[in-house]
Amino acid sequence: MLHEYRSRRSLSPGGNEKDIPVTVDVEADSWAVTLTPRLAQFVAVARHEHVTRAAQQLGMPQSTLSRSVARLEDDLGVALFARHGRTVSLTAAGRTFLATVERALSEVDRAAESVRADADPAAGKVAFGFLHTLGSETVPELIRAFRADHPRVRFQLVQNYGESMLERLRDGELDLCLTSPVPDAPDLVSRRLDEQKLRLVVPDDHPLASRKRIRLAEAASELFVTLEPGYGLRRITDAVCAEAGFTPKIAFEGEEAETLRGLVAAGLGVALLPPPAVPRPGVAELTVTAPRAFREIGVAWLDGHPDTPPVAAFKRFLLSRRGQLLPR
Repeated sequence: MLHEYRSRRSLSPGGNEKDIPVTVDVEADSWAVTLTPRLAQFVAVARHEHVTRAAQQLGMPQSTLSRSVARLEDDLGVALFARHGRTVSLTAAGRTFLATVERALSEVDRAAESVRADADPAAGKVAFGFLHTLGSETVPELIRAFRADHPRVRFQLVQNYGESMLERLRDGELDLCLTSPVPDAPDLVSRRLDEQKLRLVVPDDHPLASRKRIRLAEAASELFVTLEPGYGLRRITDAVCAEAGFTPKIAFEGEEAETLRGLVAAGLGVALLPPPAVPRPGVAELTVTAPRAFREIGVAWLDGHPDTPPVAAFKRFLLSRRGQLLPR
């Protein structure tokens, strides 16, 4: 369907401004915009087969409803009803139209109920992203503690690396995420919650394995296994090694910290990693005394994005855990 919009102005030969009709093809949207306000009215008349009773159900004057249905038929260019005095019956076109309209209105009802359910203060949904390394212990404990006071709130959980989660925040797929490093971007709000020491992980038969502490510069000649570029922990590893005075020689790159521990246990290199949820055999974990090796963990959300009640409650809960987020 083509519509004309008088939205451009130009000078006429005499020097006066005049409107120029601009023809825009809006077929994909125009039927929905034109017909939607009258679809429920059409369905009511079709079900009652009586304009007066349909008008009573809808709480509107019969004359208004009659005009609305007539306008709907005019817009479509099709007779939807056959008139029989005070009653009406559907034409063949009307029956076809009714079946589709009822499905469409049912979908609208389901969509409305879904978004209302997600925003319910007691039983709504929180889309929450977090780093893989926080998934085995930290996040389950957080949710357990939160649900002590909000037992029916539902969670959609997403584990990923930091940059991917920030993209999903921006796309509206996540409400909140725990990430590291704490992002500094104009479209995001972030709050530091805790910090986590990183350890130098070496094979248990490595010459350094008997040590408890190490200056990172002592590992400058070692082969490192790290996360791939783009991961927050990889950026931190590169920065800490640079502060120690060397660029790490990378033997393997992975996507998950526990996989890196497995590579270390297999003797394929050393790694800077946060503490494991449970001790892993085959490796020794050394405290790094210099430079200070740690990562900050923070929560981020999209600036200006309105929170539903369950999201607001979980955000307040996370902020209340500042300094107590991680197990000690």
